[in-house]
Amino acid sequence: MSLADELSWRPATELARLIRSKAVSPVELLQSCLEAIERLNSKINAICTLAAESAMAAAERAERAVMAGDKIGLLHGVPIGIKDLTPTAGIRTTFGSPLYANNVPGEDAAVVKRIKQAGAIVVGKTNTPEFGAGANTVNRVFGATRNPWDLALSVGGSSGGGAAALASGMLPLAEGTDFGGSLRVPAAFCGVVGLRPTVGLVPRYPAPLPWDVGSVHGPMARNADDAALLLEAMMGDDDGLTPISVTPLWKSLAATVAQSRDLKNLRIGYAPNIAGLGIDPEIGTACRNAAMRLDDYGARVEEIEFSVADGLEAFLVLRGVTMAVRFFESLHELEKFEPNLKGNIEAGAKLTIGDIARAERKRAELWHRWRTLFERIDLLLTPTTPVPPFPVEQNYPDTIAGRKMSSYIDWIAPTFLVTLSSLPAASAPCGHTAGGLPIGLQIIGPRFAEPKILATAKLVHEANPTVWPLIAKSAARS
Repeated sequence: MSLADELSWRPATELARLIRSKAVSPVELLQSCLEAIERLNSKINAICTLAAESAMAAAERAERAVMAGDKIGLLHGVPIGIKDLTPTAGIRTTFGSPLYANNVPGEDAAVVKRIKQAGAIVVGKTNTPEFGAGANTVNRVFGATRNPWDLALSVGGSSGGGAAALASGMLPLAEGTDFGGSLRVPAAFCGVVGLRPTVGLVPRYPAPLPWDVGSVHGPMARNADDAALLLEAMMGDDDGLTPISVTPLWKSLAATVAQSRDLKNLRIGYAPNIAGLGIDPEIGTACRNAAMRLDDYGARVEEIEFSVADGLEAFLVLRGVTMAVRFFESLHELEKFEPNLKGNIEAGAKLTIGDIARAERKRAELWHRWRTLFERIDLLLTPTTPVPPFPVEQNYPDTIAGRKMSSYIDWIAPTFLVTLSSLPAASAPCGHTAGGLPIGLQIIGPRFAEPKILATAKLVHEANPTVWPLIAKSAARS
């Protein structure tokens, strides 16, 4: 059996179309996904809570709606995984923490409601580090998620379970969240597309800090067209539950990206090292080549000098503030948390008003630096991660280009320095290392640049097609 014969490997846009035309039934598609999960999840540990029974009931309802000719949504009948940080009614949501190991929410998060309204079938929850505090997907409840490209390696974090489910053919779509790079880093490590949207575009209720501009919900998929379709379904009003919600300046995102065939006159800058950490030479070469190749699609590409490395401390301070406020009521029981989360909260609790003031001033300065940059270019491209996937037992890479990393988060500065200025950005597959591991190119734009970002991601991926992992191929043929 070839991958093309496996429904779970088909693009979500194609699956939605096939369901709408009655060529594929939602039940048949779900069965394909469940079979792939049964074959692979014990090896990869991407899906931490499977909701097969409720998913099948939803698929049967979806099938009846199609056969009755009812009005259906963008994702009608298409299976999806929801990150284990995002509440799901009736489906266990642990936040990767033993403190919530048996937690079953009574209400869906607003983004899940949107996804269900679009007709998608929630298959289960995807693994994450405790409360998303980790760039390697490991927790005490479910253990480690392993990379489908090499089971000895990390998937990154914190939306690692979703990325692994996509890359192994278990699911066609996944929802995730992104603060320091939690959608983008796993996307790069697993060879899929992950998009951090403009803040406020996707509802965040019931976020404990509703005015926070750091964390967002966003789409993950195996290609940019699918990511656009999922983002279009995720966006929308949540009945006033999100105080910083925004309305996009464009319409029909999925159709716009689907129709993109070139990047005529798009001004693109390529900056090789925006965080000043150094970049693995193999990754740097692949990302630069992928960026420069966009000339073939009509873009005007130039390599530029651009750095926001002076924002490293500011991000860590502001992240610390967020963690200390988020877990304020738990300051007396920090020993209950894993070291990553515990360290974040402790660092935040020790901050002074001077620390916070300097960080906010630096964030303002960097925002204007980005704003000025986007007056002369439309998008900035840079490597998503400075290193390829590392062993799953490591919390983070020890060194990058000879520079020692002092904490689990330092190495993802190329993504969190984008978060610091609340900009939208995606990671798109742009090739492979000599050892066959995927490489991600980060595509950054100003607010509401999602159509340009995803159109560019689509053509980057088209020029550098993914060769899917051997584990997925062998499993599909077994």
